Order: sequence, then C-alpha cells, then structure tokens
Amino acid sequence: MTTRAGFVALIGEPNAGKSTLTNRMVGAKVSIVTHKVQTTRARIRGVALEGDSQIVFVDTPGLFKPRRRLDRAMVAAAWGGAADADIVVLLVEAHRGVTEGVERILEGLEEIGQGRRVALAINKIDRVKSDVLLALTEDLNARYGFEETFMISAEKGYGCDDLKKWLATQLPEGPWLYPEDQIADLPLRMIAAEMTREKLTLRLHQELPYQLTVETENWEERKDGTARIDQVVYVARDGHKGIVLGNKGESIKAISKAAREELEEFLGRRVHLFLQVKVREKWLEEAARYSEMGLDFRDGNS
Repeated sequence: MTTRAGFVALIGEPNAGKSTLTNRMVGAKVSIVTHKVQTTRARIRGVALEGDSQIVFVDTPGLFKPRRRLDRAMVAAAWGGAADADIVVLLVEAHRGVTEGVERILEGLEEIGQGRRVALAINKIDRVKSDVLLALTEDLNARYGFEETFMISAEKGYGCDDLKKWLATQLPEGPWLYPEDQIADLPLRMIAAEMTREKLTLRLHQELPYQLTVETENWEERKDGTARIDQVVYVARDGHKGIVLGNKGESIKAISKAAREELEEFLGRRVHLFLQVKVREKWLEEAARYSEMGLDFRDGNS
C-alpha cells in the first residue's frame, strides 16, 4: 500500500469559507466558524483521511489589509501557511467575484511562488447563476495559472468530495504525519479556548470580539471522568468587561453554557467550565498572548 501525506493551505479573504471547508473535510469541528470576519487567528490544522492519503488542512487567517499588530501577525501567519504547504487552495466567493482583496492575494501568490502548486475553489456557488460562474472561472484562470478549478459549496457540501479526492492523489508519497484517529494538531487547551471565543464572538456586537482573547489557564482531569476547565477572557477596557458579563451576568452565563455544551460534545464527557473576565489594557501588545494564539509576536512589527 502506498500512503500519501502532506499539507494543504486554504487561503482567501476573511469569510471566504476556509473554516467551514476545513470542518467539512475533517468531518468534525476543529475551526471556529462565525458570520463575523477575521475569526480565525492562528493557523489551525485539521487532519482528514481520503483512501490511503492523510490530508492536513491548514485553515489560515483571512488575508486582508492589516492595520494593527494583531492584524499583521495574522496575515503573516496566513502567508506562512501558504509558503509551507505542499498545495495551496485559493477560496473565492462566487457572489463577490474578483474583489480588491482577491487581486492582492493573486499578487501575493505570484510573489511566493515559483513552483507553488495552487488550485482554485470557487465557493458559495449556490448563490449565483451558472453563466456568472463560468465568466468568473475564465477571469480567474486568465489571471493566474491554477492547476485545477473546483466549484463548491463548503456549507452544503457540493463539490467538496471532488476537491478532497483530487488533493488526496496529489500529495507526496510518504508515511502519515499524525495518528489515524487524530483530527487536529492544536492542543486541547487551545481548542477549548477557541470554542469559548467563538461563543463570545457570536453573542457580542461587532467591534468587541477583536479586542478580546481567551486562554485556558487550568485543565484538571477528575477521578469521576469529568474535566474541570478554567479559562480567562482578556479584554482591553473596563467597559468591555461589562459587555462580556452582561446585565446581572446574563451574557457570560449564556456564553459559558454554550461553550460547555460544545466542549462536552467534542470530548464525549462531562465538563465543568469556569470563566473569569479580566481587563488587560495592553494585551494586544503582549508577546505571551500571541504565543497562546499560535501567532508570532514579531510578525506584528512589520
């Protein structure tokens, strides 16, 4: 039996569907998915099997014009993921077409790339008519030499099997990189923190989620088979703390309940989750916070 294994980086603008596609390919939720942009911060690796191939999907932060240190570190992580991968898949939203952001990404691909293997996945195809899709496909392929083009809906699953099968045949021959039952290479502490951050992002209004981060401070395995997980939500201002807590603590209770339920489903056992909210005005300038997110603090300098 010839086995294959390798890394596939999913790149694209924020909200292009990278996290949704990662989770569909893996068959489990390993990446944070919300309707808000820029929710993926670190490079999250989801591990999928297809026949004798092990495909390690690298769900990168969305590529956008960075304004702050955290933005710059996220964009550096995305391009780093693309540069390190065996194959890059560019996701473009069918209904948005070739935006300024897509044009910038195509320029970036030219820069990172002699010999870079890149496929195109036009996502959310259920939102446009076939003639629009055809014109978009021709336009994008005229701009860049993609090896293959796939029409998909990451949310509904259309075309995803074809993409997965193609990737499985294209990866280098070699032993698998992870155990057969492993679906992500993030530590459980980080997955747990991401799950809580997703619930915060979904519950709170637009601006705040980028001003907060979640860290798992303590993870205790108990004799009765349950786990006690203590997490800290860091916010940048006192006013943000009030928003996270909500009236009489309603928001934090709802967030904690939703995160605990998802964690229990993910781990297959009972979880006791305790959340604290702390104000750290300069957390966006602290190297330790970036390490917890899997980002390089120095990448935010440029």
